[in-house]
Amino acid sequence: MADQYPVLKGAEPYFAEGGEEGVLISHGFTGSTQSMRPLAEALAEAGYTVCLPRLKGHGTHYEDMERTSRHDWIESVEEGYRWLKERCDTIYMAGLSMGGTLTLYMAQHHPDIRAIALINAAIDMPALKEVGEPEDVRFLDAIGSDIKKAGVIELAYEKTPVRSVKEILALMDEVRADLEKVKCPALTLVSDEDHVVPPGNSGIIHDGVSSSEKEILQLKESYHVATLDNDQDRIHESVLRFFRKNS
Repeated sequence: MADQYPVLKGAEPYFAEGGEEGVLISHGFTGSTQSMRPLAEALAEAGYTVCLPRLKGHGTHYEDMERTSRHDWIESVEEGYRWLKERCDTIYMAGLSMGGTLTLYMAQHHPDIRAIALINAAIDMPALKEVGEPEDVRFLDAIGSDIKKAGVIELAYEKTPVRSVKEILALMDEVRADLEKVKCPALTLVSDEDHVVPPGNSGIIHDGVSSSEKEILQLKESYHVATLDNDQDRIHESVLRFFRKNS
């Protein structure tokens, strides 16, 4: 199903053709590629071929998102994976929030992914389980722009479709049940203070994956959208170091 609204300025997908090592990057729930564009550009500058897809229903209008499912979001990432496979010998993946959930999903289903980086990844959000049915309440207030750094705004929806909340809950349940299937090297980056995804999610992920090579890194100066926050440079350096270490 095609999006009915135009893509917002700044929410376009990003592609950069570089070397034979590629990185697939995913933004999060109700967000857009804007949140991951700095990381994508940093990896491209380091010589990687980079694909940052716009998840279906995102970066346009929340009514578009309401019409999509977790299967559409997975397919958006799968399309990016196929684009990279045509160009690269090695593929890494990184994701923020639900993008981290999708990164885990891809590592579970594509064991050839060399290494992953998870930034405030989501697999258990108890507050969302309290949400009613879409027949009762169609939209909730926004969850975007949880950023500590003054003057920085995330390009995200001002409303969250309840139908979409049900989809992310199902996705998280599916991914959490199969955490042990993740065997590739995994870097987990977690903000000490996060008002969207409880920081304990990252500990569950770190302990649950079967990766023999895994690290967890605390982000002390950022909230949920850490990729646009005070720890941005540290994230870029850490992800690049981890991918190079596991090349």
